[in-house]
Amino acid sequence: MKIGDYSGLTDTGRKRRRNEDAYVVAPPLFGVADGMGGAQAGELASGLAAAAMREANPNGSGEERVSDLIQEANRRVHDRASTDAAASGMGTTMTVALVERGRVVFGHVGDSRAYLIRDGKIEQLTDDHSLVAELVRSGRLTPEEAETHPQRSVITRAVGTEAEVDVDTFSIEPAPGDLFLICSDGLTDMVDDRTIFQAIEKHRGNLEDAAKALVVAANRGGGEDNITVVFFEVSGDDSGDTAVTQQSPVVVAAESSEDEDTLSGLEDVKPVDTMVVPPEDAAAVSDPPKRRSRALPIIAALAVLLIIAAAVLWLLDHA
Repeated sequence: MKIGDYSGLTDTGRKRRRNEDAYVVAPPLFGVADGMGGAQAGELASGLAAAAMREANPNGSGEERVSDLIQEANRRVHDRASTDAAASGMGTTMTVALVERGRVVFGHVGDSRAYLIRDGKIEQLTDDHSLVAELVRSGRLTPEEAETHPQRSVITRAVGTEAEVDVDTFSIEPAPGDLFLICSDGLTDMVDDRTIFQAIEKHRGNLEDAAKALVVAANRGGGEDNITVVFFEVSGDDSGDTAVTQQSPVVVAAESSEDEDTLSGLEDVKPVDTMVVPPEDAAAVSDPPKRRSRALPIIAALAVLLIIAAAVLWLLDHA
């Protein structure tokens, strides 16, 4: 199995002052981290996670290796958040792919995503660890309602917010020609899967152009968050060993693309920041406050009127 073409791109978007996303393209390892936290803490968290992807050398292979890598990132982010008051509460999503031994191994925490493009179809491989995703899976919310839900930025799992993190890991056996996409929610919140697929198919021969097209589409859709896109494709190889057909240095990035200008005059528009809520607390966040009954004010008003009428009648009788 060979790793064919690959590409990565990140953009600040149209409503953020800073880019808190980071990505790593270091074949056979690819990943995206979407940081969160006050001030520059989100940028710090994703940067620490990206550094862990680049530098860590965990033992084992396959899913164990990927899980250990994310656990190491969790340790670095949590240790920094615990010792630096300015970084308290920071965290990051992580979605990582490792190509090895005839398979692609994924590790995932948060609401960044991994997709597979195969045979003219796009398939989401990861499950979002988010409030709205939990509500959709439980049947309490439709996918259409989730798109505009006011708490769609609430996630239920993140790297670095706790001393330990639960990592989703899985492996798939790729087919020659498979294309994989890893992205932050700055893309998927602004662009639906159908539009993502159409943009990729239009630029299938050039993954750099495909990445640029997705960033442009997300910005046109509102650009409410940072946008990060990583592509890699797999080609056939009878040896069964992972090989890289294109050489490139490790890329750890958190900088804006210059291909799409951000909108002017929107600097004061405050976007909705990501927050983490444990799954067991999701119901309390998601349930809207109960409406007060309209009957109670009406009954109270009638009671006051009756009291006033009785008082007037008493006065007239004793005049």
